Parts: sequence; C-alpha cells; structure tokens
Amino acid sequence: MPIRKVGVLGAGVMGLGISQVLAENGIDVILVDREEAIIERSRDHLVHLLDKEIEKWGITEAEKKIILSRIRFTLDKSLLRDVDFVFETVDEFLDVKKKIFNEIDTICGPNVIFATNTSTLSITEIAAATNRPENFIGLNFTHPVVKRQLVQIVRGLKTSDKTYEVAKRFVGEIGKKSVLVYESPGYVTIRLMMPLLNEAMNLLVEGVASANDIDKAMRLGFDFPYGPLEMADRMGLDAVFRVTDALYREYGDVKYRPALILRKLVRAGHLGEKTGEGFFKYNEFGERI
Repeated sequence: MPIRKVGVLGAGVMGLGISQVLAENGIDVILVDREEAIIERSRDHLVHLLDKEIEKWGITEAEKKIILSRIRFTLDKSLLRDVDFVFETVDEFLDVKKKIFNEIDTICGPNVIFATNTSTLSITEIAAATNRPENFIGLNFTHPVVKRQLVQIVRGLKTSDKTYEVAKRFVGEIGKKSVLVYESPGYVTIRLMMPLLNEAMNLLVEGVASANDIDKAMRLGFDFPYGPLEMADRMGLDAVFRVTDALYREYGDVKYRPALILRKLVRAGHLGEKTGEGFFKYNEFGERI
C-alpha cells in the first residue's frame, strides 16, 4: 500500500525536518505537538527556511506554497486516525514516548507502522507499550534532516520482516539512504559522534583552543559541515547531555561521561540554537550571530 499521508509527533528540529522532507516528496503531513507556541515557532521557521531557498533559487514561490500546503500543524492527535505511517521525534524520555505511542495506538489503524527517531532508548521497550510490536521500528534521521541522506533503520525484537521492508522502501522513496543496525544504545552514528562532541568540550575547558578554532579545525581538516561545538548547539545541549548521560549509564565508559561545561550550560538554560545561546549565539531563525 502506498504511503500518502504521514503523522509526525513532535514539531521540534527533527520533526520539522522530517515533515519538510516528506512534503517535498509529495506526502501529506500531520505535524502534531502539545504546545501552540512550538507549533507557531515551527511554522515560522519552516517559512524562513523556504524563503532562504527561494533567495538561492533553490525553489520557486509556487513550490514553497505547495510544501506548506502539505503540512498541517496541529495540537489534535485525533487527526492521525487516517494516516498511513507515523514518525515520533519527541525528547529522549522513555515514559513520554511510551505514553504517546500507547495513546495513538488506539487512534491509528491496526496496520499503520510506528517509527521512533530515538537514538538511545530501546525500540523493543517502546514498542511494548503498543499492541503492534511487529509494526514498530526505529528510523533514526541525521541532523539536519533536509541535507543529510542517512537514516539508520533499527529493528526491535519483534519487528517483522514486512515492516522492515516497508520502512526501507519508504526511506528510499523520500530520497534517503539507509543502513540496517540492530538495537543497541547509540547505534552507529551517536556512539561515534558523542565522544567527539565531549572531547571538543574538554579541549575548550582545557584552553587548548577557542570554540571558533576547534570548530574551524574540524570543518577545514575533515570537511565537517559544522564543527563539533556548533553541532552540539544545533542538536540541543540538553539533548546532547541526555544522550551522553544515557550512554554513560548504559556502557559505563568514561568516554561518554558528559563534560562539565555541558552540564553547566544546560543548568544555565543555554541550550544552543533553540534558546539562542550555547557555545555560540544564534538569532530567532537559528543563524549564527
């Protein structure tokens, strides 16, 4: 069955990015969040991103209108009753994810596939909160979603072969490329990336180089689109802290222990792009200032 309408839970950075990719590929999206302010900010941010693409001649005004027309921003989960597929992109809290999936399990049709974007939590454990563990899978996108091709497809204990094949085909249809990984906290990319972000923060604290020069070294030396500190800012420093802390508790390896400066910034409410300040400062549209 073709996938024509998709529900996305969570209108943050990842949820918006996934919604944009879906809409650009002709798929109708129901983008759901629990707060009106987040919905409004998400819509405004998407308009800004599309306007920037128009300025670069990347898209036309007509294409912008079509993309926006395909995404419905809403607080109403009941609108998910007729979707063909669901992505979840809320914060990395197990109880929150389980509660959301348990709720929409009664709203969506029995054959709808549920996909979580989690990077550290158990696919199997989240799936157990539903009556469809065989129709449950992990689809871990890479930030920024619109520009990165990678999606890690993560099978839970009860994920069926059919669900995996449908998810793999769908990932290809929206212009992404996938790798198959089996359930393990951090999968491939996060397990490799978090120690890099952590070590960049330690270099900054030790005074080895400035934040700008640490990032410049990795951009110029290894062709990174962002340096590690800006990457952490754009991921959200609170999210980076939760992920590294979860990996530290899971594996007990000090390479995952959150850097002290990360703890301090999170406690101060300097969470990166989404609050306007982290290791660097950003305007309301997420641009470095």
